[in-house]
Amino acid sequence: MSQQTKWGQFGTLITVFFFWGFVAASNDILIPVFKKAFELSQAESQLVSLAFYIAYTVGSAIYYVWSLYGGGDILNRIGYKNGIALGLTISAVGTLLFYPAANNHSFFLMITGLFIVALGFSLQQIAANPLVVVMGDPKTGSQRLSMAGGVNNFGTTIGPLLVSYAIFGSVVAHNTEASITSVKAPYLILGIAFLLVAILIKFSSIPNKIDLDQIADEEADAPSHVAHKNYAFQYPQLWMGMIAIFVYVGVEVATASNLPEYLKEKLNISTDKVAPFVSLYWASLMVGRWAASVGAFNLNKQVQAIVKLIVPFLAFAVFLIVNIIAGQDITPFYYYVLPIAVLLIADWLSKGNPATMLSLFSIFGIAALVLGMLTTGLLSVYCFVSVGLFCSTLWPCIFTLAVAGLGKRTNEGSSLLIMMIMGGGFISYIQGSLASVDMLGIKYSYLVGVACFAYLAFYAFRVQKVLKAQGINFDKPVAGGH
Repeated sequence: MSQQTKWGQFGTLITVFFFWGFVAASNDILIPVFKKAFELSQAESQLVSLAFYIAYTVGSAIYYVWSLYGGGDILNRIGYKNGIALGLTISAVGTLLFYPAANNHSFFLMITGLFIVALGFSLQQIAANPLVVVMGDPKTGSQRLSMAGGVNNFGTTIGPLLVSYAIFGSVVAHNTEASITSVKAPYLILGIAFLLVAILIKFSSIPNKIDLDQIADEEADAPSHVAHKNYAFQYPQLWMGMIAIFVYVGVEVATASNLPEYLKEKLNISTDKVAPFVSLYWASLMVGRWAASVGAFNLNKQVQAIVKLIVPFLAFAVFLIVNIIAGQDITPFYYYVLPIAVLLIADWLSKGNPATMLSLFSIFGIAALVLGMLTTGLLSVYCFVSVGLFCSTLWPCIFTLAVAGLGKRTNEGSSLLIMMIMGGGFISYIQGSLASVDMLGIKYSYLVGVACFAYLAFYAFRVQKVLKAQGINFDKPVAGGH
């Protein structure tokens, strides 16, 4: 049954999407700072990403096992909004560790703090993604995920800039050295924000219960095609999707987290100057997700087509404005409108089909990485950064295809997919290891990303056959973000 989007509830919920993006992108600023302060190798510096993203695995594994053997699904017992509030509180505890970690110059405590922050994020993610879908007509749920993803990437756009300013404090005074103690203030402030939003969500009108079986019955073309299974792992679209999430988050995070080292080695750009490039990478995901969110509004086809052409450039304008306010030189980024135009072409070719979009964007992602490795200077940087454009809608494509038809196993499936976000840490570490001068080197270490995109293209092809056997066809737009 069609229903209007509950915009009040949605507006409250998407605050957590902002936090996920803010912290994840800020890690890319911490990596080179920690590398210098703690005298780490490039591989060791990627332990920041590894600790952060493996926490998703630990948190999701706890959720899955507890739900399986502890008397039923956790969120169905404690409630969805209560689960999100609890997750925010756990994340706030993690930020408190930055204070003793900085005072004791402890890299272990630093990454432990990040681990706990992400542990809380895992519970938030398991609850928030299904909630976004049911806050209105399920047919436009993927477009609401796109809006949430756009907010996520607003956080990823300003996160590196704000954290960089907080750490380097006096950039205007030509300060290029970061004191490890300067990370205390921004993360303590972030912890306070977590607690305030936890209280806001706890007393909000966000629902505590949702009916997942009804959604499954509506997805299939006939009730007899619904594949009711005893365990989430029995759905092939899910376990293949778990691998897809692992490599997708892997290439998304590894491309960005190794970018500062590439800028330093190949373009001689110092650590305090990398923030705009990192910000542009994450803004690229915002560009794609803002474009994909247009379908959530009731616009006629002609107006929707026009708006879809305008919105990506508005998102890019947000990136430019934020960097102007931050006092950054934006002249190197004007030519980036060309990759954005390529994104629009790929989006048009996909016709909104998630499997088609997944395959096309994966192919364009491979092309961007290969061109980056074959070119030099700012052109190569644009190529690597444009990977963000082609990662922009892959999360919802994979997520939607992987949980399709799971019914009451949806929360189990969601927790298993969130678990695979650990790929962001493992793939980053693998690329960081291969980036050493006695291995592939920083430039050709991006072959790791090519391999990740290759699997995603395979999954897009295979999952269509699996779902069709269950009476599920996806010929509708899809979008979103983690």
